[in-house]
Amino acid sequence: MASVAEQQELPPELPIGVPRMVEKHEQSTKNKWRRLCKHGGRAANSSDVSPINSLDDGCLMHVFGFLSPIPDRYNTALVCHRWRFLACHPRLWLRVDRSIKDVSEAGVFPNIEAAVSAARAGDTILIAAGGVHITSNIQIRKPLCLIGAGELPEETTIVCSRGSDSALEFLSTCKVANLTVKAELGCCLLHRSGRLIIDRCVLQCETNPLDYLSCAIISTANGPTKLASLPSKALRDGVSVSSTRIEGGMKAVLTSGTLVLQRVRVIYGRTSLLFWFDVEHQ
Repeated sequence: MASVAEQQELPPELPIGVPRMVEKHEQSTKNKWRRLCKHGGRAANSSDVSPINSLDDGCLMHVFGFLSPIPDRYNTALVCHRWRFLACHPRLWLRVDRSIKDVSEAGVFPNIEAAVSAARAGDTILIAAGGVHITSNIQIRKPLCLIGAGELPEETTIVCSRGSDSALEFLSTCKVANLTVKAELGCCLLHRSGRLIIDRCVLQCETNPLDYLSCAIISTANGPTKLASLPSKALRDGVSVSSTRIEGGMKAVLTSGTLVLQRVRVIYGRTSLLFWFDVEHQ
């Protein structure tokens, strides 16, 4: 005779054969699901069975090229590993190549100013190694990433023309990486607003009797009023520098706003110094 506990497991209003039928149906459903998974069918993930995934990588990357970097291409990178790889592929970056002969080639520009002007918010600009890229007070008003194409930052050099205030002027959140920026009687990078990230760069102020007029980085940003209802990090402009060599000039950093130099670390090498620091609202 069944125990009291076993009798309570079956609802009294169901016929005796119904629980066995339900159990068989559940087992059949599980077996069907296993077969689907075994043959690559994944009903739980609609992106896997979408017709767009039947395209090869080249076609899919071409489609992604028509999307705006922010927010559309950024959102595609969150779908799956394959889409992330293709959406972030260097082939979708803009390129600066001084030696270019065919100016009609899509995504390739003869100078940095033309590339910045044509870029959309969120674009990455790859600057070709070799030679010197002359710049003068180029204003960047949209989120961009500028990367040197060489293996070392010394292989990609940006020179601020004499008499200019800066090589690059940032009025939006941007990143600069793997570049050498040189300036004389001015500054290498001028930070007005936004979050500026400088990673693995070389900032050089050329030797001059008026060295006291030169600085590697100048920030004129003012920290906004802090509101209790919003995260403080989101309210702050600032500069973050990592693994960067700074040479010459009166100071490495000059601030004329409310931002101050913080968390300074230096590694002393045989021939140079590498800096890590932040410039933030106190």
